[in-house]
Amino acid sequence: MSTKRLRIGFIGGGFISRFHIRSLIGVRDVDVAGVLSKTRKSAAETASLAGEIGVGDAKVFDSITAMVTDPDIDALWICSPNFTRIEVMEEIAAAIESGKGELVGVACEKPLGRNVAEARKMLELAQKVNLLDGYLENQVFAPAVTRGKEIIWARGASIAGRPYLARAAEEHSGPHMPWFWEGELQGGGVLNDMMCHSVEEARFMLTPPGADRSVLTPVSVNAYANCLKWQREKYARILSENSGGKTDYLNRPAEDFARSLIEYKTEEGETLVVETTTSWSFVGAGLRLSMELLGPEYSLSINTLDTGLKVFFSRNVVGSAGEDLVEKQNAEMGLMPVISNEQDEYGYTAENRHMVRSFLAGKRPEENFSDGVNVTELLMTAYMSVEQGKTIAFPPPNLENFIPAVAEGKWNPRKS
Repeated sequence: MSTKRLRIGFIGGGFISRFHIRSLIGVRDVDVAGVLSKTRKSAAETASLAGEIGVGDAKVFDSITAMVTDPDIDALWICSPNFTRIEVMEEIAAAIESGKGELVGVACEKPLGRNVAEARKMLELAQKVNLLDGYLENQVFAPAVTRGKEIIWARGASIAGRPYLARAAEEHSGPHMPWFWEGELQGGGVLNDMMCHSVEEARFMLTPPGADRSVLTPVSVNAYANCLKWQREKYARILSENSGGKTDYLNRPAEDFARSLIEYKTEEGETLVVETTTSWSFVGAGLRLSMELLGPEYSLSINTLDTGLKVFFSRNVVGSAGEDLVEKQNAEMGLMPVISNEQDEYGYTAENRHMVRSFLAGKRPEENFSDGVNVTELLMTAYMSVEQGKTIAFPPPNLENFIPAVAEGKWNPRKS
């Protein structure tokens, strides 16, 4: 490996890979060396983006093994769909074990697995071939989150006592690609897709600076989920049309709204609470991320749509639909917030900076596959709570083998 720069190969050439690549403008000592995608066209377009913005002369690859074998690639970023993760990681491990190539590390987008067994398998495979592992959870690296935590713990918690309640929410109008809507492919609905962010962000905020997150012990999980918008006939028809008839939300929906309450105990026996809310049925300017942290004599509040830049277009300004102002943009006229640099605001730049620095230093990143496993354990317990209609003590029995009903195409709130 180059001792001065980390050369990354991206597995997946879609929306999230391009988000990561754009963020690398703000990261030193890194190059995008290759892209592999479902189609060569997608891979070529994403590789071209890296060249256009000056973050690497990326090649297009036809297989994961070829990426591992290439001496010009030091690490892989797994940004392919959820249902491909195990297959991808198995091929990476097999290529390394066979002696065809070597890597320093691997980073994987959230969620690490569609269930606990998959998440643990990802961790086991990485450890089996001695790879450094990074869990790509951008929200714990968002500048407002990291700076807010620093201030609260330095000025508030040090005087008045540690924070005891964290609230986190992520809401938008729905995912980009049809497979996200399919419970069996994605692993669930909005609870799996977005609550993974909120659970980890809140856990991060409640953990003292410099401490391992294991100082918080989960005690119980209570959750609720429903399909509030997209199972309505009008909207179910839209999903069916967008997927060529594959997505059937009248009979096989996934949840578009979910909430959870997770109770933790500290090492001193104090009770801490995390409230999360996630939604694919939010109608607003676009993606809204919000966080609150409460302590004995202080509070913190973050909302990504409370931006410093806003624009207004009258009804006479008619343009084509796009996402040039904010991710998941829902309108092109009226008063709208603008996020001038989404990669920075949402934490992708700082996240990738940390991963690159860690891999170059030969250190395991602070946000790693073990965290991904922990998050998946909490999410699966939340699904248990939804299905059983009660609070579930953590850890519940048979968590390793649990598959949510929505991930088996067997969940339908209208028929329960």
